[in-house]
Amino acid sequence: MTNNDHTAHSAALQVAQIEEAVAETLVEARRKVEHAAHQVETAAIDAMESARACAHEAKDRAQEAIDGTVTKTRGLWRRAALAVVNWFDTAHQPDVDPAKLDRIAWLRIVPFIGLHVACVGVFFVGVSWFALAVAAFLYAIRMFAITGFYHRYFSHKAFKTSRVMQFVFGVIGASSVQRGPLWWAAHHRHHHRHSDQPGDLHSPVQHSFWRSHMGWFLTPRAFGTDDAVIPDLARYPELKFLDRFDIFVPVALAVVLFVLGGVLEEHVPSLGTSAGQLLFWGFFVSTVVLFHATVTINSLAHVWGKRRYQTRDDSRNNVWLALITFGEGWHNNHHHYPGSARQGFFWWEIDLTYYALKAMSWLGLIWDLKPVPERIKHGQRVR
Repeated sequence: MTNNDHTAHSAALQVAQIEEAVAETLVEARRKVEHAAHQVETAAIDAMESARACAHEAKDRAQEAIDGTVTKTRGLWRRAALAVVNWFDTAHQPDVDPAKLDRIAWLRIVPFIGLHVACVGVFFVGVSWFALAVAAFLYAIRMFAITGFYHRYFSHKAFKTSRVMQFVFGVIGASSVQRGPLWWAAHHRHHHRHSDQPGDLHSPVQHSFWRSHMGWFLTPRAFGTDDAVIPDLARYPELKFLDRFDIFVPVALAVVLFVLGGVLEEHVPSLGTSAGQLLFWGFFVSTVVLFHATVTINSLAHVWGKRRYQTRDDSRNNVWLALITFGEGWHNNHHHYPGSARQGFFWWEIDLTYYALKAMSWLGLIWDLKPVPERIKHGQRVR
C-alpha cells in the first residue's frame, strides 16, 4: 500500500470514527432532550394538577366564605329586625347564646343612645325660662312616680292605692323611659334578694361603676320581665300593656310637648318658647338627667356614704343622693327595712317622696302607709 493509499485509509477511518462519535452524540443528545421533554411534560402536568387542585380549593373556600357571609348577613338582618320589633314590643325575647347574655346588645339599645345624642339639639333650638320650667316640672313629677310608685309601691307594697291611681302613676313612671312598672319592680325585687352578691346585676361591689350605673340593663340578661317575681302585679292587664309596649308613653309625651310648644310659639309668643325647645329641653334633657339621677342609687349608694345599720350588703346613706332622688339616697335605711313608705327614718333626713305620699294619704288617694317600727329604727346599728 502506497503512502497515498495509507493516508486515504487513515482519513477514511477518522471520518468513520467522527461519524460514529457524532451519531453517538446525537443519540445521547436526543435521549437527553427526550428525557428533558418528559420531565418538562411531567412537571407541566403536575403543575396543572396542582393549579387545578388549588383552584378547586380556592373555589371551595370562596364558596364557604360566601355561604358564611350570607349566613352572617341573614343573621344580622334577622337580629336587626328583631331589635326593631323589640323597640316597640318587648314581648318577643329572642333566644340568646348564653355566652352573650351579658354583652351589650347594640342594635337593641339604639333608641337609648339616640335619647342621649338628641340632647345636643338644645344648641340649635335655644332656651327659655318656660322650657326650663317644663323640664324641671317633668323631672320632679316623673322622679316622684319612679320613687313613690315604681319603687315604694310596685316593688315593695309600702302603701295601698286604687287600681286607677296605680295605673295613672304607672303611666307617669313609664314616661321616664325606665321601662314598664312590672319590669322595674321585678328587677328591683331581684336586687334585694341578691344585693351585692354575685347574682345582683347592678352591684358596684360585684361589677364596675358603669356596669352598675347603666351597662347591666343594656344586655339580653336584663331585657325580660320575670312575671314569677311579681305575681301580684302581673294580673293587671293595663300594667302588662305598659310593660310590653314601654315605648308608647314616652313617644306620646314627646309628641305632646312638640305640639304644645308649636301652639304656644304661635299663640303665646311672649313665653319665648317653641316646639323644638319643649321637645329637647322638656323631653330629652329632662329624661336623660332623670335617668342618670335615678341610677346613681345603683352605682353610688353602695359605695359612697355612711352605714347606720348592719345589712348583708354595702348599702349607704347619702344626703346628696337623697336630695336629687327625693329620698332614695337613704339607701342603707331602705335595705335595713325595705317595706317602709319612708326612707328618711329620722326627721332630719329629708325624704320628699314620703312627704308627697303623706299628702296624698290625707287626700284619700293612697292609704295604709307602712311606718318604720321603733325597734327597727334603733336596731342593728353599725358599731
